[in-house]
Amino acid sequence: MNVSADIVEAQRIPTLVRLDTNLYGLAFRLMKMVPARHILRQARHGGELSAGTTVVETTSGTFGLALAMQCALDGQPLVLVGDPVIDARLHRRLTDLGASVDIVREKAEHGGFQATRLARVAEIRAGIPDTFCPEQYTNPANPASYALVAELLTDALGQIDCLVGPVGSGGSMCGTTRHLRTAFPSLVSVGVDAHRSVLFGQDDGPRTLRGLGNSLVPANLDHSQFDEVHWLDAADAYAATRALHRGHALFMGPTSGTSYLVGSWWARRHPDALTVVVLPDEGYRYLDTVYDDAWLATNGMTGGGGHAAPRDVAGPAEAVDEWCRFAWRRRALAEVRGGALAEVGA
Repeated sequence: MNVSADIVEAQRIPTLVRLDTNLYGLAFRLMKMVPARHILRQARHGGELSAGTTVVETTSGTFGLALAMQCALDGQPLVLVGDPVIDARLHRRLTDLGASVDIVREKAEHGGFQATRLARVAEIRAGIPDTFCPEQYTNPANPASYALVAELLTDALGQIDCLVGPVGSGGSMCGTTRHLRTAFPSLVSVGVDAHRSVLFGQDDGPRTLRGLGNSLVPANLDHSQFDEVHWLDAADAYAATRALHRGHALFMGPTSGTSYLVGSWWARRHPDALTVVVLPDEGYRYLDTVYDDAWLATNGMTGGGGHAAPRDVAGPAEAVDEWCRFAWRRRALAEVRGGALAEVGA
């Protein structure tokens, strides 16, 4: 029996599940545990984090949960800055683990809630003598932590031809892709984004689909790692999440649904290639939404799943409100869109 040292160690190790002849799912209970544990341990070893240091970070999602779990085990004070989209189930878990959760209510003119949250982090840190910020969007330890995931995939599968996953901070897809390409230079990396996210050149706007996308471009997002980018709407993502559950009994969140939809399509188009889809977290936070038929109907989300394939577009601006695909071809953002965008940490 393989015995883990603690729950954090257990949850950062994914399960590899065969979904089809040439398709595997990399299923995490909580993928953000990979960078959270790595960043905090690196900070402790480097002298940036001591027993009395308060950890302060911006997050409204699972990175905050990963930090809260690790900080609870370590007895480390933790302040998380989020925004109104944080769901009640997650908020209860964070506070029960001892984290202080600070919610900002106003969007910045440029950068939305993300910019406001970053400003609030700086304000909180200025008022506490000893703090450490993991800076998931700019800290190179975030993508570096996914060397572990690349090694697990290589050991289990050998040759890997395509990796598909959602993009938010840029850490998981850029880090895993970068490490896998040391062994497989021709690996195809496919990023999945939400409409009205600025990550791959669209204009910022309201997004129903959470857990991927951003209002600012993180420094950890290396656009040159990606061969393709797909944009999805919430209805298609939710339908794919439910299909993953019904077809494979994998109870995952909607970011996993986006990977599954895109990865299944890619694997069908390339039957001789081995495709891996990243499934970042479990579905418990979404019992009252994605897994609730009444909620889906009330919110107009029952029409998803009608697209068998994406619509190819000539650029990010043409990808509007349906499943769209763009050949990114490992280019920098400026090459694709032209001009500069605001970057987190710039």
